[in-house]
Amino acid sequence: MNGYRGVIEVKEPSHGYDVIGDVHGCADELENLLGVLGYRNEDGVFVHPDGRRAVFLGDLTDRGPDSLRVLEIVMKMTQSGNAYCVLGNHDDKLMRYLKGNPVKTINGLETTVKEFEKTDSAYREKVLKFLEGLPYYLLLNQGRLVVSHAGIREEMIGKESSAIRRFCLYGDITGKTLEDGFPERRDWAKDYYGDGFVVFGHTPHPKVTRYPNAVNIDTGCVFGGRLTAYRYPEKELSQVCPKTRYAFNPRFEKPAEIPPVNPKVKW
Repeated sequence: MNGYRGVIEVKEPSHGYDVIGDVHGCADELENLLGVLGYRNEDGVFVHPDGRRAVFLGDLTDRGPDSLRVLEIVMKMTQSGNAYCVLGNHDDKLMRYLKGNPVKTINGLETTVKEFEKTDSAYREKVLKFLEGLPYYLLLNQGRLVVSHAGIREEMIGKESSAIRRFCLYGDITGKTLEDGFPERRDWAKDYYGDGFVVFGHTPHPKVTRYPNAVNIDTGCVFGGRLTAYRYPEKELSQVCPKTRYAFNPRFEKPAEIPPVNPKVKW
């Protein structure tokens, strides 16, 4: 596995989880959403008074204006025990960049690299160590809740391999590219009926996408959509709007017309 962490099963008693979709450098929106969810900033660390834990779906950086601030928020929350985080494909690419591996600074990485140019080697090493420690999926509440950036198949749960890691980061890709420039992916979630309810992101949609036993909460905040959180075990959604559209995506041509979710509807 090249030293990468695979699955982490959280066995501590649960006071509730708030799974947060792809942030992509939208720090103001993240702080806003954490406030909506009831987290308080205590000496620079967001803490929930009821002991709930935030769970980040990965893709913390790129495209948005404040990737380093997002990293600081998430690193402090995870290191203090107030959050968990899984690795996303953008985080993986940033990790390879910080290691000095050859990567193309495109698809949003160029915005993060520009921010890192103002930092020193010690800070870069701190971020690299954080990213290296992230698992590519989480099992929560005795496996009843499964969190993976791009999803996971039933037969993969509880196992580790390079193929599972690739699926968790990129989804069920075909190798083809769609007209809008995004990779073609099979819709694995429509056929998922595993015991654990899977919360994932990676593929942005203007609306939350519900499946038989999974939900995609990447609602494209950085593209003018929403930043969404899935509250567990309440099975409710919370959302905030972005200050502006930071990057363009043809799927979000009219972000102002995207309707908010009804938080009282069970998901």
